[in-house]
Amino acid sequence: MITFLLSLLALIAGYLFYSKLVEKVFDPDVARKTPAVSKADGVDFIVMPSWKVFMIQFLNIAGTGPIFGAIMGAKFGPSAYLWIVLGCIFAGAVHDYMTGMLSLRHGGVALPEIIGEYLGNRTKKVMLAFSVLLLILVGAVFVYSPAEILKNMAGNGSNTAFLIWAGVIFIYYIIATMLPISDIIGRIYPFFAAALIFMAIALLGGLIVKWPSIPELWDGLQNRGPSVGVTGQPIFPCLFITIACGAISGFHATQSPLMARCMENEKLGRPIFYGAMITEGIVALIWAAVSSYFFFDGGAAEVGSDISASAPTVVTMVSRNWLGVVGSILALLGVVAAPITSGDTALRSARLIIADFLKFPQQSKKNRLMISVPLFVVTALILWYNIADANGFNTIWRYFGWANQTLSVFSLWAVTVFLVKAKKNNSFVMTLIPACLMTSVCTTYICTAKIGLNIPMSFNSAIGISVAVLSLVLFFLWKGKYERNPEGK
Repeated sequence: MITFLLSLLALIAGYLFYSKLVEKVFDPDVARKTPAVSKADGVDFIVMPSWKVFMIQFLNIAGTGPIFGAIMGAKFGPSAYLWIVLGCIFAGAVHDYMTGMLSLRHGGVALPEIIGEYLGNRTKKVMLAFSVLLLILVGAVFVYSPAEILKNMAGNGSNTAFLIWAGVIFIYYIIATMLPISDIIGRIYPFFAAALIFMAIALLGGLIVKWPSIPELWDGLQNRGPSVGVTGQPIFPCLFITIACGAISGFHATQSPLMARCMENEKLGRPIFYGAMITEGIVALIWAAVSSYFFFDGGAAEVGSDISASAPTVVTMVSRNWLGVVGSILALLGVVAAPITSGDTALRSARLIIADFLKFPQQSKKNRLMISVPLFVVTALILWYNIADANGFNTIWRYFGWANQTLSVFSLWAVTVFLVKAKKNNSFVMTLIPACLMTSVCTTYICTAKIGLNIPMSFNSAIGISVAVLSLVLFFLWKGKYERNPEGK
């Protein structure tokens, strides 16, 4: 528990101190009109209260990632704490802040537009297709998991109940994607975000009361997965893919522009973008500690389960046994709301990305329908595949996990190029290091994973180091060329 508490304090310190350095580097302008003011359209560009924008941003980026990812990541041992803390402070929160602020500075544009601005038009087109595909996958997989939990909460585990809940969630997605952001998202998201925060605080209280003997950093950083049945997954790169949303997630860069279109002042970027990521890191850290107790200190037996339980089962059993009837309902409501509210904003983001690319105004319902209907059809087909194929969900989730982190690679490189071109001394280092790390992680994973090239995992270190060095060399070659000829002539 000492490691957990120190990690918790480190996350808070990261927000109090490092976020100010990141903000100073970007240098927000309080006098500049934000897109919510200059482009107000009553649909997507709307000024909302800062507390509400924070709650929506937190819920948008949360999904099931900081919960399910942390539960699965805890099986690796105390190294999960290090990745959550260091990844969140120095990579994830920086990534979210910089991409959100660049969207704000460029008129609320979507992620592909930002990438195109700094990495070129060809990369923009690739990332347009890549990000839309990722967002459709998010929409599909984030129907499946909450429908699974809801059918169990209702006491009916039948396939019919699952299909009904999946249908209800999907219909909600259609409505939320089409309506102005203030109509549904702006009204109910703060409540669901509060439920998710309540769950985290309640579990933190439970941990302090129980004070379990969970593995500490000084017990060793070795992979503890084999002791709980997880084999063939080395810490590098698998931990970095497993715990995504609690440390760094490319999906977040698709969500930040939604809130960049609702902010009244650039100075709000630090609490909204950096602060929401730190909050998500705290949620992930709490679930990592709870899961460590579950897997390594008898927690599973205490709640009437076993260490082979799936992540949703861990959430359900722990919430019911630790928080009582009312507390567990609120906690599970937060867990259910998190993926649903990420799924609908994912499809909303996909609509806006396509609209930005086509220069297609979205004030009229007709224009929104023209883009949304094809998105809904493709999402429904993927969802049907998930339901019809017993292994469909697991396969798509693995691809989603890799694609999610790969998107962060492009976002980080775009921000790094921005910092170089902005001539902010050597501040580019703060995103260069995470960019190299995630490039190495994603390349190594797709080379060694079964869904990729399936190269033996024994090559993971060699591949990872080679890719990191190569990316550094290519970056400094570009940087030298740019500094000699900034105009590209």
